Amino acid sequence: MEYKKPTQEMLEKLKEIAPGRVSVGEEISKDYYHDEMTFYGEYAPDAVVAAASTEEISAVCRLCYENDVPIIPRGAGTGLSGGCVAIAGGVVIDTQKMNRILGYDLENFIIRVQAGAYINDIAEDCAKHHMLYPPDPGEKFATLGGNVSTNAGGMRACKYGTTRDYVRAMTVVMPNGDIIRMGAEVSKNCSGYSLLNLMCGSEGTLGIITELSMKIIPQPVMAVSLLAPFASLDECISCVSKLKMANLDPQALEFLTRGNVAAIERFLGKTIYPAKCDGVEAEAYLLVTFDAASEEVMDATLEKAADVFVENGALDVMIYDTADAMRNVWLVRGSCLEAILADFELTEECDVVVPIPQIANLVNYAVSLEDEIGLELRVCGHAGDGNVHMNVCANGMGREEFMEKSEKFVSKVTDKGVELGGMVSGEHGIGSAKVSYLTKSLGEAQMELMKSIKKACDPKMLLNPGKVCYSL
Repeated sequence: MEYKKPTQEMLEKLKEIAPGRVSVGEEISKDYYHDEMTFYGEYAPDAVVAAASTEEISAVCRLCYENDVPIIPRGAGTGLSGGCVAIAGGVVIDTQKMNRILGYDLENFIIRVQAGAYINDIAEDCAKHHMLYPPDPGEKFATLGGNVSTNAGGMRACKYGTTRDYVRAMTVVMPNGDIIRMGAEVSKNCSGYSLLNLMCGSEGTLGIITELSMKIIPQPVMAVSLLAPFASLDECISCVSKLKMANLDPQALEFLTRGNVAAIERFLGKTIYPAKCDGVEAEAYLLVTFDAASEEVMDATLEKAADVFVENGALDVMIYDTADAMRNVWLVRGSCLEAILADFELTEECDVVVPIPQIANLVNYAVSLEDEIGLELRVCGHAGDGNVHMNVCANGMGREEFMEKSEKFVSKVTDKGVELGGMVSGEHGIGSAKVSYLTKSLGEAQMELMKSIKKACDPKMLLNPGKVCYSL
């Protein structure tokens, strides 16, 4: 496909569509050149449109489609796979001004939201209505549309599932400007192909999501967290299935290695997790949160959970039952990426997902590569769903050398993850950064099938080109 640059005439038409909200040339902020992971490259769009409505996005798409100019949908730009970057130039459509909460149907457990609304704002507004929006990705100031487009997971996926599980209906602008309403505000639907689910996780390559109807649930009455240190990672991970088999249904269940915790605490300037328990050094931790509808249910859950931890090798079990205490213990897990970015000049992250019993095997394999590859490794992840976050990092190293080493690491780790029954990405998506890894793991037949779906939705291949199923 030969992509074209917008002409001056086309730029003038864009300014008519979105008056005062079109940037070109040096007016474009450098923030639009990349996502959160600048490692994957910086590319200048030809124009940025801060869209204010579905109809504006439709008009912009129609104009770009007629002129063979690439279209790149973008939310807050917090992605980690180069998914919202204009690698072929073109027009970036920024949805952040479309940030309104449109209303509720509380009897039907639905919130209606524009795609540019931040997850933090949705969560706070739901709480005012004594409701909970269950998905809880680490980046609270990502947009809902971006979360749906990457099928974001996060901490509470252990109990409540990922973003896809809460999408009931959506308004989508197709690359040619057509506006389509997919799904319905119903609890079950077996009406033709699930185009709704096809859009979830499509990373803006099939259509641009502008409005969403999302399932919400009554807010739990209370929540309490437990921290359990273990003498080894193997013991730590083997306890996860025991906890689930005990029918305790944790809301969130995370693991951290001791090395990562020590680095994060240095960054925070305070000690939160115990390094030793009765003289035994902790090598890994499980951090778990339970929610419940009553104090009686919570007391029974905590007592049973503590027994399971101790019986399966935990060195201790610490309870955090106030809002401040929970915020403090979860601060460590929530500061993983910030600490890495503060400590290192260069980093790359992969988020391989494997069956839960294979987490320790994957992590131990990754650790064994540190000396061979010559990069430092930081590891944490969602123990409750098998999603492992691994960052390789370096200081004082040339960019090309780091890229060569990190690509070798990611290739080996993703191969190992697939060998263990897993997948290339659990929640960050493929973007432009991981197409080769996905191709290697799925094979050409599946990649061609995905590409044919892409062509059916976007015959000119203009929407977010070079992402997910093919490279430019």
